[in-house]
Amino acid sequence: MLVKVCDRAIAPEGATDSVIVAASLERCPDTNRAVIHAVRRLSTFQCLQRKAWLFRTASWSKFFCSLPGSPPARGLFVVLLLGVATAFAGEDSNPLARDPNAAKLGEFQFRINCAFCHGLGARGGGRGPDLTRAHKKYAHSDAEMFQIINNGIPGTAMPANGTNGQGVGMTETEIRQLISYIRSVEVKSAAQPTGNAAHGKQLFYGDANCSGCHMVDGKGGRLGPELTGVGGARTVESIVDSVRNPSRRLAWGLTEATKEFPQEYETVTVVTADGQEIKGVALNEDDFSVQIMDMSENIHLVEKDKLRAFAKSRVSLMPAYGVGVLSDTDLQDIVAYLVGVGAK
Repeated sequence: MLVKVCDRAIAPEGATDSVIVAASLERCPDTNRAVIHAVRRLSTFQCLQRKAWLFRTASWSKFFCSLPGSPPARGLFVVLLLGVATAFAGEDSNPLARDPNAAKLGEFQFRINCAFCHGLGARGGGRGPDLTRAHKKYAHSDAEMFQIINNGIPGTAMPANGTNGQGVGMTETEIRQLISYIRSVEVKSAAQPTGNAAHGKQLFYGDANCSGCHMVDGKGGRLGPELTGVGGARTVESIVDSVRNPSRRLAWGLTEATKEFPQEYETVTVVTADGQEIKGVALNEDDFSVQIMDMSENIHLVEKDKLRAFAKSRVSLMPAYGVGVLSDTDLQDIVAYLVGVGAK
């Protein structure tokens, strides 16, 4: 998708404000309009001071238009000024960070809008990561967190504010309150896993045979969920529970824009018209067809109305690893390995 200024597509969606202002000046002779367009696109805390600066910049439009050289040269001049403004603006924090009531109000917003995926207390769910970790994969500053909550993360299960049918759309103030709550439940110095990560890696690819179904850093099987990032997204307790009780909470798989929720790793058994039985996990499903990966990692696409039998089960294909099969010590070693990989 392209950003439009003066009814012309000038820059890719997601381009920085500096790029858009420069492109606006090149394509649109009205400098005021170009600057105002960039201002309207800035929605994060980090950009609030730049908004004010850009509005002041608009008053210089006649000067920019009178500069010698081509429109791109004038655009470059604005880009340089934007760079200077950004340097002086610094990294803004949540203006409600010190409001004692903001975190309480934010918890209310969290329960309505976020707990379904991130779990009560923000400790992670089957779909969303643990937000009590001080180190987060996508958001390091309050400004980045605001942007993610408001706009979502493309290609993931994280939706834009108010677009997924869960909860309600939040105002900017409510998002700030939510950020205050998340900061209040963060564990600043999380306990490190007690296991031996080096031994855990050996077990993962060796005796425990986790890699027979799971992939880490591009190495391993495909039948189960990819685990490269699981150690950075979920708590140690939830990972252990998934090994000991894999059917308690099925993992989420394929995410599609046309579906409100990702596909779960449900067990599917079908019998085709010629009597062939196929058992595996559902990779994708709609009302008319289902895509299955069988135990040998072969993929089958079958039409439901042509099947003799079709059955789904929430009993995971992954066996439950009790302490008699995988000791607590060995499991902690594997978890330590996954946490180490997920932190990179």
